[in-house]
Amino acid sequence: MSAPLPPLAAIPPDLRTLSDYERRAEAHLTPEAWRHIQEGAGREITLAENRSAFDRIGLLPRAMADLTGSTEIGLLGRRHASPILLAPIAYQRLAHPEGELACVRAAMALDTGMVVSTLSSVPLEDIAAAGQGMARELGRAPAPLWFQLYLQPEREHSLQLVRRAEEAGYEAIVLTVDAALKPAGMTLPAGVEAVNLAGMPRPRQTSVPGGRILLGTPLTDAAPGWDDLAWLREATSLPILVKGLVLGEDAARAVDEGADALIVSNHGGRVLDGLPSALELIQSVAEATQGRVPLLLDGGVRMGTDLAKALALGAAAVLVGRPQMHALAVAGMPGVAHMIHVLRTELEAAMAQLGCPRRDLLTPDRLVMLGGR
Repeated sequence: MSAPLPPLAAIPPDLRTLSDYERRAEAHLTPEAWRHIQEGAGREITLAENRSAFDRIGLLPRAMADLTGSTEIGLLGRRHASPILLAPIAYQRLAHPEGELACVRAAMALDTGMVVSTLSSVPLEDIAAAGQGMARELGRAPAPLWFQLYLQPEREHSLQLVRRAEEAGYEAIVLTVDAALKPAGMTLPAGVEAVNLAGMPRPRQTSVPGGRILLGTPLTDAAPGWDDLAWLREATSLPILVKGLVLGEDAARAVDEGADALIVSNHGGRVLDGLPSALELIQSVAEATQGRVPLLLDGGVRMGTDLAKALALGAAAVLVGRPQMHALAVAGMPGVAHMIHVLRTELEAAMAQLGCPRRDLLTPDRLVMLGGR
């Protein structure tokens, strides 16, 4: 078995789309890392549906429109250059030695927000410092940096993570609620670990014949509950986004409990197979929450037209996950920056061709179901 190729030193002209990066990435990763990045739960029905849902929707351009506009949006009191953020992805050093440091520098170079995972392979403080340093080099304010929180079995450990994020300059907390019972991941190679959780217990359930499997074990006992959201709301003054709600009634309750925004996500098809796509879910969540908070979409975005469709169906912004790891493996920081640039370029082209040069002009009447469905 040949060793993974090193990251490219320059972006070749044939890397034009996010799909191009995905096709190249396998050669730059170990087989274990590639499988970990790409796999979904079960028969990967949800994983496939996250993509195919976009393909079922067509676009209806408005002719001869005034194209004066911008991709800029306001979100949680902050300017964003475009409705694109880098999603929280664990263990980015699986793809490149610099890991999250390369991604945050790319995000800042492209004036793009980033969500940093609890399970980052670089300390959360170092990631924030690298992003802030990059922004200083460019002579501008840093793009928004958010911290994604996996609740720990002991609240004191969760609180430690929140306080560290606050002190490091993160501007929001993203509480993930749908992944407490996800299948165990790959065995991490030497030098890659969840460094933010050093010294904290890591619950893992191993069943034995005749014993409890999941229900009634410490693992399920530690799964997030509504009281945890209430506790977190009291613990921090930062905006809180809840990630992983799929039922409209749960979304509405989260807003009632103090959530400042929601991220509609099925965890990239990694947790429970058979869920609808994030794109389909956002419509029912939007109906239930009635515009009280911004909705973000996470799952399946690979093209600028995907972005336009998500925005037209109610997303205030989208998060991009696996393509980060593809671009990071292929070309490090320049690769991630180029990936963001490609996606923003495609979005602007789609908005111009649709005659919708601003986010607020992208509405459901610009969409049509293909094939009469």
